[in-house]
Amino acid sequence: MNSTVFAGGGGRPDDVDWSVVAARAADEKKATDTIIIDVGDVISITDHFVITSGTSARQVKAISEAVEEEVRLAGGPSPRRIEGADTREWVLLDYGEFVVHVFITERRDFYQLERLWGDRPRVAWKAA
Repeated sequence: MNSTVFAGGGGRPDDVDWSVVAARAADEKKATDTIIIDVGDVISITDHFVITSGTSARQVKAISEAVEEEVRLAGGPSPRRIEGADTREWVLLDYGEFVVHVFITERRDFYQLERLWGDRPRVAWKAA
């Protein structure tokens, strides 16, 4: 990846940029249906959710590891907390300003986070 462009043409990127780095890292590992939801106006614990999924526990692990590595390589923060890495059905990487949810497809279909947050705006993250 390593071709991250930050808003404003340089300097320290903000949380939206880290969310984009995370989404692109997931995409590099063939994650499906990756979205970024802006939740900052309605909850105080984070600004954005990155939601993505893989088709197997092995892919969920690869996606979550790639997200962590790419954010770090881009100069970003380390996760404050990681949950679900042992079961690999729903791995949550909590970076504070943004939270990455990596689901196995069946769990994502069950919990439907994007439906729960369906009234919140989405952040564009794919390159034009």
